[in-house]
Amino acid sequence: MDDLDNELLSALRHNARISVSSLAALTGASRATVAARIDRLVESGTIAGFTIRTGHETRSAGVRAIVMIEVHGKLADKVANQLRGLPQVRALHSTNGKWDFVAELEDRDLVSFDETLRRIRLIDGINTTETNILLKTSKASF
Repeated sequence: MDDLDNELLSALRHNARISVSSLAALTGASRATVAARIDRLVESGTIAGFTIRTGHETRSAGVRAIVMIEVHGKLADKVANQLRGLPQVRALHSTNGKWDFVAELEDRDLVSFDETLRRIRLIDGINTTETNILLKTSKASF
């Protein structure tokens, strides 16, 4: 996966109905390139499907976590682009203090979650991480 793939995944995560023409305008790539990349991402399993979220979306019994991330040097933009490209990253927040980013993750089970953490830790520019699994949510803010 390259920067274009990550940009496409990020845009589709925010709006799965965005047109190929709009994606092309957003990324600067041709419509044919965007369409081919999306097809390739679907065929490879990177994109498992396109969906909607409702205001009262029910959560699966999957694993949810907060991952604090410290970035080495001036690689924050590169790291952020790669993190936004991971479908398990539901939100990515920049922050101050010790941690450069806080990522909200959701995965289907612990085995998949472990693989996602491994992939995150292998991103060039990530210095250290700290992960906290969310056990129970008392109040959701919609």
